[in-house]
Amino acid sequence: MKPERDDIIFQALLLIHIPVACLFTAVSAQSDSSSVVVAGYNVSAPAGSRVVLQCVSGRMVWTRDRVRDRQRVVHWDMFRASPDYAMERVLDMFSTGDKRIYNSYNQGRVDLSPIAFSDGNFSLVIKDVTMNDRGLYSCNLHHLYCHLYETVRVQLNVTKSRRKAQRFWDGQKAVYVVLLGSTVVLPCVNRRNVWTDGSDEEDDQQVVHWDRQSPGVRRDRADRLVDLYASGEQRSYGPLFVQRKMNLSNQAFSEGDFSLSISDLQSSDQGMYSCHLHHHYCGLHERREFQVSVEAPVIQSTLPAKAQPSEDKDTKRAESPQVINVILPDQRHHFLMPLGYVLTSFLLLAFIILIIILITRRQRIKVIEEVRTSRRTSRSHSSSEESAGSREERRFDFKNNLLQEMVQMKTPAQVIDLDNEMQKFSK
Repeated sequence: MKPERDDIIFQALLLIHIPVACLFTAVSAQSDSSSVVVAGYNVSAPAGSRVVLQCVSGRMVWTRDRVRDRQRVVHWDMFRASPDYAMERVLDMFSTGDKRIYNSYNQGRVDLSPIAFSDGNFSLVIKDVTMNDRGLYSCNLHHLYCHLYETVRVQLNVTKSRRKAQRFWDGQKAVYVVLLGSTVVLPCVNRRNVWTDGSDEEDDQQVVHWDRQSPGVRRDRADRLVDLYASGEQRSYGPLFVQRKMNLSNQAFSEGDFSLSISDLQSSDQGMYSCHLHHHYCGLHERREFQVSVEAPVIQSTLPAKAQPSEDKDTKRAESPQVINVILPDQRHHFLMPLGYVLTSFLLLAFIILIIILITRRQRIKVIEEVRTSRRTSRSHSSSEESAGSREERRFDFKNNLLQEMVQMKTPAQVIDLDNEMQKFSK
């Protein structure tokens, strides 16, 4: 009882959702009449020059096609997770009603409404559901003329238990759990006019506006410069001299280039220029803004043409003296600045050399001190060794008289001054 109640509630919500979606689509289409800024530029040019404000859009290219219905198509694809993670094309349908079913097994099992492109209901009907029908289905709407691509995804699961059959939303897509052998309708509804309208008046639904907003003027008070329609009609506004200065290409809608050319730019031409692109059939409403500022004119010095030497030239005529203009700067300290840089460089170099000399001298003094210390140490060691040797000689215990005599003979005789010794004792 509970699954049936859930199905009834779901169907009621679906019926309520469809008109609400239609109403929202209509309201959004009306609100789209105000263009959205997609780019902003700052343009500066000298006075008297020619400037081109680039406004290009491939979506505004007007290409009338007698088989335009072939440019609207819906594709139903299925992604099977098991066993080989394969993507399979199920069905194609064009706005003329032509259908293409890719798998012969699905002939007579899957279908779309023949008036899908009239009522905007592209839901896929699958009869006699099997386990092989399980997977992630995607409904892809393509409008090649308007460069529109929209996708709706539905997950289909199959069960053998009637109690487990249900429909719910998992936060990203609709999930359908259906009973084996039953018939299921996978929803895909889009009732926007771009998918359902078969009007041939596209040339009247494409228009380009150029506006100029003077400094200090609000955008809603901007001056209209030119209107250009896909039919070829062009309307220019303002004084005649302004109309002659500002031009658009005659092939604008065939090339998608709606750039505005302004010749003989003057300070009065400053302001915010806006390029409005409207494609009512495709729902395109864009605006590009250009902040134009005029700079001082560029003065170019031109040298007079030099006369070529000729045979008939009068050699007696005195040549006019050539004058060379030398422009000196007004500032008086133009010479002191480089001189200061040179002096600073020399002072820095002298300071570095002085530091190197001091470090070298300090290292040299340190080496000399170490040499002197090493010499003193060696002398003290030698004197201590000599004293130790004399003490050992004195304490030497001779074993016989012959050795003692030999030592005494080798020892130099000491000279004693008796007078000095007597004076020491007398004192």
